Amino acid sequence: MELVLTTHFGNDRYRHADTYERLGGYAAMRKAFSMPKEEIVAEVRKANLRGRGGAGFPAGVKWGFLPKDLSRPRVLVINADEGEPGTFKDRLIMSRGPHLMIEGIVITSYALTIHNGYVYIRGEFVREAEIVQEAIDEAYAKGYLGKNILGSGYDLEVTVHRGAGAYICGEETSLLNSLEGKRGWPRVKPPFPASVGAFGLPTIVNNVETIADIPWIVTHGGEKFASLGVEKDGGTRLVCVSGPVKKPGVYELPVGISLRSILYEHAGGMQDGKALKAVIPGGSSTPVIRADEIDVGYDIDSMQKIGTMAGSGGVIVIPEGTCMVRALSVLMNFYAHESCGQCTPCREGCGWLARVLRRIENGEGREGDVELILNVCDNMMGRTICPLADAAVMPAQSFIWKFREEFDRHVRDKKCPYGNTF
Repeated sequence: MELVLTTHFGNDRYRHADTYERLGGYAAMRKAFSMPKEEIVAEVRKANLRGRGGAGFPAGVKWGFLPKDLSRPRVLVINADEGEPGTFKDRLIMSRGPHLMIEGIVITSYALTIHNGYVYIRGEFVREAEIVQEAIDEAYAKGYLGKNILGSGYDLEVTVHRGAGAYICGEETSLLNSLEGKRGWPRVKPPFPASVGAFGLPTIVNNVETIADIPWIVTHGGEKFASLGVEKDGGTRLVCVSGPVKKPGVYELPVGISLRSILYEHAGGMQDGKALKAVIPGGSSTPVIRADEIDVGYDIDSMQKIGTMAGSGGVIVIPEGTCMVRALSVLMNFYAHESCGQCTPCREGCGWLARVLRRIENGEGREGDVELILNVCDNMMGRTICPLADAAVMPAQSFIWKFREEFDRHVRDKKCPYGNTF
């Protein structure tokens, strides 16, 4: 299996520029400077590289949304917020291979005629922010950033911006507001960031993993990258596996590999002889699936066909014996806490879901509470500025649809059959 990102992640020195160079780093940047800019964009389109942050939008198509007018400066923003529970792969890139991201930033910025880039890093990623800043300082010292990079006449300034730990700032327009020093609230679209983004300028926002794939694509070609995955979804992707498996962690795997293979071949199967009950396949905001549904390709389109999402690559394993009411209640507490409060359906709805689920779990559920949850979901989905409400609704609906008997039993028996109490 060919690796795109993690080949040298076992080398502790790989995060330093000298080692990165010795192992072939920044060669793709030099190649890119000899290519027509349109050719770089074309290769990314050929690669079928879809955004690794959760939405899965084709990166090359997104780049094409920038206005053709070059009279206004353009901005590149790297979304390194990674606040989705169950997801920790961008953190790995920043700590083990930050120069992959930096080289991808330079190539992308050059191809799109951008001269200012920002890396927006989650507030809790203290050590990762230090590592990225150190790598950026090394890149400046070697002439890979700054004025007249490698004598090319091309200038690029890159700045690290620390977030304050808000889940909502993983949404790109909230991130942009935060970057500008404003409250991290989503913006109404249109206008879209490609037209009016950071500081009112045309802006491209890409995820860390997405941008880190760019050097490999430039080196090996878009068609080669596409061939590593499946139709319309190329390459490899980093998959985060958490929960009671024998080998939890981050795995770089070809797009389209089966979810069963991820769990039982790469992650080693379940711990202590436990049986698998369910899987949240793409981070906590994606719909849950049952154990009998894991024979599916781990790619965007295949997951959509069974009613869920590959999302940000966060595979959360749920074993038999887990109370699904309790599990969903924990998730809804998270979304109620993280709602920014701008939109009424989300502000009130997330809190309502959390309270009703807590009531059911505490043995105080009322007849009609399960239907009430579904009704609240119907009045949240698609009714807010950003997808945070949807992110709460999708697990809430799917947990009930897939495990309705557990919810009804909690209400009927006034207790948790698994003995859980809050």
